Amino acid sequence: MSHHISDSGLPVGFPLGDWKPVATPPRTVMTGRYCRLEVIDPERHSGELHAANLLDTEDRIWTYLPYGPFKERADYRAWMEQICLGDDFLFHAIVDSVSGKAIGIACYMRIDSTAGVIEVGHINYSPVLQRTPAATEAMYLMMKRVFDELGYRRYEWKC
Repeated sequence: MSHHISDSGLPVGFPLGDWKPVATPPRTVMTGRYCRLEVIDPERHSGELHAANLLDTEDRIWTYLPYGPFKERADYRAWMEQICLGDDFLFHAIVDSVSGKAIGIACYMRIDSTAGVIEVGHINYSPVLQRTPAATEAMYLMMKRVFDELGYRRYEWKC
């Protein structure tokens, strides 16, 4: 495989001479067969997410997150209102297609539409969502939006 050589003499990827900035992700629903992703609404989603998260009696879902666990619904909702509604992140509730209940969250972050780079993070799957087709589909829907609908070049993952 051949490489393009930079002005510094280092092997790099080929230049994208026709690259144009892309749009930021819209605040609209993404719908699949097993789930749909809705922009986080603390009033609508906090109770269902809190109840689903409490099914993790060992608090394992919080291990790699810089917040939680939340034993009280009011504390979880307060966290959502403080963190999830800002302009820096675009949090989504993962809603089960059968029950209609929110059972997990995922977030677009570090959105750089000029460079076509976006990161997904703050992933928190309740026990109800873990190891299910909906869990896989949620990530697929987020990637599909970024690559197919918006034309981003890179999708970074932070768990």
